[in-house]
Amino acid sequence: MPIGIIGGSGLDDPQLLKEVKDKEIETPYGEPSSKLTFGKFEGKEVVILARHSKDHSIYPTGVNFRANIWALKEAGCKIILATTAVGSLKEEIKPGDLVFPDQFIDFTKLRHLTFFHDKVIHTAMADPFDKDLRELLIGCAKKLGFSFHSKGTVVTIEGPRFSTRAESHMFRQWGADIINMSSVPEVVLANELGMKYQAIAMSTDYDCWRVGEEPVTFEMVMKVMKENAEKVKKLLLEAIVHL
Repeated sequence: MPIGIIGGSGLDDPQLLKEVKDKEIETPYGEPSSKLTFGKFEGKEVVILARHSKDHSIYPTGVNFRANIWALKEAGCKIILATTAVGSLKEEIKPGDLVFPDQFIDFTKLRHLTFFHDKVIHTAMADPFDKDLRELLIGCAKKLGFSFHSKGTVVTIEGPRFSTRAESHMFRQWGADIINMSSVPEVVLANELGMKYQAIAMSTDYDCWRVGEEPVTFEMVMKVMKENAEKVKKLLLEAIVHL
C-alpha cells in the first residue's frame, strides 16, 4: 500500500528514493497539480504529489484538489501525509515549530468542496485529521528532538493574499491556532474517499496580528521554509519507516 505525500519538497531526490519513476494519472476532474513520483524508501512504497506543481506555479485556489486526491487514490494510497506552511496565531507557536492539526475552520469561498454533486452524501467531519497518524508524527518528532505542538486548529483562507489585521484578530478570537491556504478542501476530499489524512504544518511567521512584528510576506514564508525543509524531510522519512 503506497504512502501518499503531498507537497513533499525534496523527497523525490533520486538519492533518497529507489526505483523512482514519474507517472501521469488521468482523473474525471482534470489533471493533478503534477505528475506523481513513485519510489521506495526502506522498502516502503511512496507516492509524491507537488500541490502547487513542481515549480510552484499554481496559486492556492487554482490547485485542482479533487484531481490531486483522486489521483492518489487511483495510485493505491490509503494514507496521506501533507506538508503545509502556516502562519502562527498564537504566541507559543514560534516560527520553525511544527504543528500537527486536529481540527480546521473553513474560510474558503471559491473551491470545489466535495466529489458528490450528483447525489447527496453527508460525510462525517467531527475529527477530520487522523489520530493514529498524528500520534505517530508526535512520536517521531520527539525522537528527532524537534519543537512541535501535538494538536491545533487550522483556519484555511482563500488566498493568494494574506490576511488583514482585522481578519487575523478575528481568527484568533475564533480559537484558530494556525492559518494556511491549503488544508481545505484537501482533508475533506480525502475523508470523502475514505483515506487517512494528517497535515504536517510548519510555522513560518506570526501572520499580522502580533504588535511589533513585521507582517507576513511571501519572501518571509519561503525563507523559513527553506531553512527548515530538512527538518520536515527528516520527519517524513522517520514516519514512513514506521507506517
